[in-house]
Amino acid sequence: MAEPEHPGEQEKVAESLMEKISEKIHGHDSSSSSSDSDDDKPLPADSVKAKIYRLFGRDKPVHEVLGGGKPADVFLWRNKKISASVLGGATALWVLFELLEYHLITLVCHVLILALAILFLWSNASTFINKSPPHIPEVTLHEKCVLEVASAIRIEINRALAVVRDIASGRDLKKFLIVVGGLWILSLVGSSFNFLTLFYISFVLLHTVPVLYEKYEDEVDVFAEKAMIEIRKQYAVFDAKVLSKIPKGPLKGKKKD
Repeated sequence: MAEPEHPGEQEKVAESLMEKISEKIHGHDSSSSSSDSDDDKPLPADSVKAKIYRLFGRDKPVHEVLGGGKPADVFLWRNKKISASVLGGATALWVLFELLEYHLITLVCHVLILALAILFLWSNASTFINKSPPHIPEVTLHEKCVLEVASAIRIEINRALAVVRDIASGRDLKKFLIVVGGLWILSLVGSSFNFLTLFYISFVLLHTVPVLYEKYEDEVDVFAEKAMIEIRKQYAVFDAKVLSKIPKGPLKGKKKD
């Protein structure tokens, strides 16, 4: 075999071959790694969350479901001191009214008498003790605020009336059974507890259930999904055996005499 005339040319040829081989290898690795990275890329968080069953079909965090802001912070114990103070105050009122049998009107009157007496004596004694009189702010209700509250209440009342009319018209048997069952359960609860105790229980539940659900959200949603599947199966059986056999109203196409 004939050797190259100059050894430098041989080295240049070998280097060029090595560079071509390395370029091919790196190009293949980069293409394969890019394809692998595309395959291994995790799905977006929104698409993953969409596949997960959430209680009541919600698509927002618990904080936003509760309305956000300070009330949601209190219910979710974002500030433990404020939440504990609110819950402790509600407990004290319940003990005062329910266990000690104190009356609301009596309590309000006594508090007002005490507050007015303190302010009256302070205002008159400020000249003798060389202190400034108490600053009593002027509190007024703006018309816009009252109208907004009245408008919100009106919208909710109209919505409730529309739901009642829809149920009473017999268009949705499932909704009718749910509402009747809920009212029946509420009547049983109301016969066992008075309004104050029921309100206090609801208040305690608002301060415990949301924060526990937020903490164990995934476990509760999985259990709720299984429960909903079982409820739908039982409802399908009940619909096939009972509801489908209930006679409906007259046919729409029936001619009038």
